[in-house]
Amino acid sequence: MAGLLLAGTLAGALAPAPAAQAQDTGPRPAGCPAGLPAGASCWTGTDANGAHYAIAVPERWNGGLVVHAHGGPDLGDASDPARSVEDLGRWRVMVDQGYAWVGSSYRRGGYGTRMAAADTENVRRLFVEKFGEPRRTYVHGQSWGGDVAAKVVETYAGKGGPYDGALLTNGVLGGGSRGYDYRVDLRVVYQYYCANLPRPEEPQYPLWQGLRRGSTLTSAGLRARLQECTGYASSPGERTALQQRNLDDILNVTGIPERTLESHLRFSVFTFRDIVHERLGGRNPFSNRGVRYSGSHDDKALNAGVERFSADPAAVRDLSYDSDLTGRVAIPVLTLHATDDPTAFVEHEAAYRDTLRGAGRDRWLVQTFTGEHEHSALSDAEYATSLAALDRWARTGQRPTPRSVAASCPAFDEVYGTGCFYDPGFRPAPYASRVRPRPGGTSWPAMSAAQEQAWSRVPGVGIAP
Repeated sequence: MAGLLLAGTLAGALAPAPAAQAQDTGPRPAGCPAGLPAGASCWTGTDANGAHYAIAVPERWNGGLVVHAHGGPDLGDASDPARSVEDLGRWRVMVDQGYAWVGSSYRRGGYGTRMAAADTENVRRLFVEKFGEPRRTYVHGQSWGGDVAAKVVETYAGKGGPYDGALLTNGVLGGGSRGYDYRVDLRVVYQYYCANLPRPEEPQYPLWQGLRRGSTLTSAGLRARLQECTGYASSPGERTALQQRNLDDILNVTGIPERTLESHLRFSVFTFRDIVHERLGGRNPFSNRGVRYSGSHDDKALNAGVERFSADPAAVRDLSYDSDLTGRVAIPVLTLHATDDPTAFVEHEAAYRDTLRGAGRDRWLVQTFTGEHEHSALSDAEYATSLAALDRWARTGQRPTPRSVAASCPAFDEVYGTGCFYDPGFRPAPYASRVRPRPGGTSWPAMSAAQEQAWSRVPGVGIAP
């Protein structure tokens, strides 16, 4: 095996698999991206479903494998050949720690948690077929990929299954049926104050659609409308009084940080359009009935004027079946989350904790938190620490604690110099303290294992791959 791996080493940048060879399932040797350890071997290819993937194996392979689930979801009709390549470069610390790494770009863009989980499992199987069974296999999910990886754990990682543990970092762990409620609130609150998405003279549509089918609005156009209404891209001194008041009201009511206002609004427009029109046949999975908004300069007027709507039960069922979590976990799961994550709020961890507790499986969960302020990347020293703690737990059965994980970080930071920011005493507040709950939306799991099993018998349930 070592000879085969070394023979695949090539110089230069890692080249993604050409789209024309979408059905070529064999990994092809390629150069590794900058930053991977010297002597690492890399491959790219596509699986039988057309999902592009990337593989890396270090020269001194420890026998372990990290299977990566990327975030997003990215929007687009086809698999992005660059995505898995970029993620390999971003999480090269795992290869540096001696692990082989494999990641799928998924077979298409757009929403589909079970599809992404299946593609993640497919690329693990492909690795095993070509390079042999690893000693240990861990699934890693970042952002929405945290939900994907958690779905991999529940679907493919039972006792005696192929996975030994899971690492979920800054994960969107509230699931689809509740995990985007704060973006539903942003969508309607924004329109109440700004009235430019759509404008009065443009074709009207219910806001739960995100954007009407066929709209030509671009991200740049969205930014221009957001700037027009709030002056968010200008310094406070350059904003009009109305822009400042609009911005203050939107932020105070929704609790969304100013620095990620645009990205959250973009999700509530373009990704909601994908979910509704492309995945759910135009049906509405979102509701804000019974929600009382507060924090504005005139809450009475806001609640009287904001658009209200109720979800289609079948659409809720399909989104829930696709992306909600049951808590049925039987392998070690370690999470790492920035307490000031401006995109996947740290309260997602409370939802996941309560999900596993509701399923009686919280003994399999250890949650760690750092005082960092970013979503897309945390300290390399912390990633290395987390992976080592998970590996030790899987090998020995000795469950770590947030304090023991934090205590082991400085040794890794001597190598990486990126800092250790653990807060062992932190405990996230309930999800409902950050996101206004809908009626009946405070108990977890959002989808029980029994409900999942019952829904699985419904023809066409969920979101199609």
